[in-house]
Amino acid sequence: MRNRWVLITGASSGFGAATALAFAKSGANLLLGARRSAKLESVAQQAREAGAASAWVHTMDVSSSDSVSEFLTWTKTVTSQIHLLVNNAGGALGLDSVATGKDEDWETMMQTNVLGVLRVTRATLPLMLPFSDGHIINIGSIAGRVAYEGGAAYCAAKAGELQITRALRLELSGTQIRVSTVDPGLAETEFSVVRFKGDEARAAKVYDGVTPLTAQDVAEAIHWVASRPPHVCIDEMVLKCTDQAAIHKVNRKSKA
Repeated sequence: MRNRWVLITGASSGFGAATALAFAKSGANLLLGARRSAKLESVAQQAREAGAASAWVHTMDVSSSDSVSEFLTWTKTVTSQIHLLVNNAGGALGLDSVATGKDEDWETMMQTNVLGVLRVTRATLPLMLPFSDGHIINIGSIAGRVAYEGGAAYCAAKAGELQITRALRLELSGTQIRVSTVDPGLAETEFSVVRFKGDEARAAKVYDGVTPLTAQDVAEAIHWVASRPPHVCIDEMVLKCTDQAAIHKVNRKSKA
């Protein structure tokens, strides 16, 4: 990935930040977008120290078409080609049933996980289509494949990401642009703290007795998918920690 241009959304923490560092170590040029500018700058500095050819940052809110357009206008002042787009921005809010769910939570999940992927991809394709090269990796979830109680909106959103990936794979056939989805299971990042709106004690219980995936584990998988030879496309990758056999089947070790 040396000297190739990699655009990562949601790059201020979690999978996005870890992915930025993974690609930095292989000498990529990074374009990092997220809402939290101070955290973005910190990730970019770490990436430079890790070996990135360059690391550029600009705020981006994938739930806003104007913000996405502004980010890509800025991107065009930095480079004329994107080799890899990692659509990572997303997340869950709440664990309410459909009967008790909140419009604002539902709308945020759809805006970030579904419409955000569509917006960013549409805006980035003009920097990919003219070249016989390129790769789009969308970050999904096993929640997009199997539903669970309290997850109706999030599962629907991630199922939407999965179908967007599959449709793009068909639409871009013949362009030599690869399209992939990487779908993690239980992983310990800010995900649960955000889902439970800052309730750190409740978030910690999600991982009780489990050795979950880390952001670095997922970043390594993303990097591996991206570094296959150009004629190889990993369409879909599902990864879970060993303690999680399925969404509802998690081995929790008792405390000594």
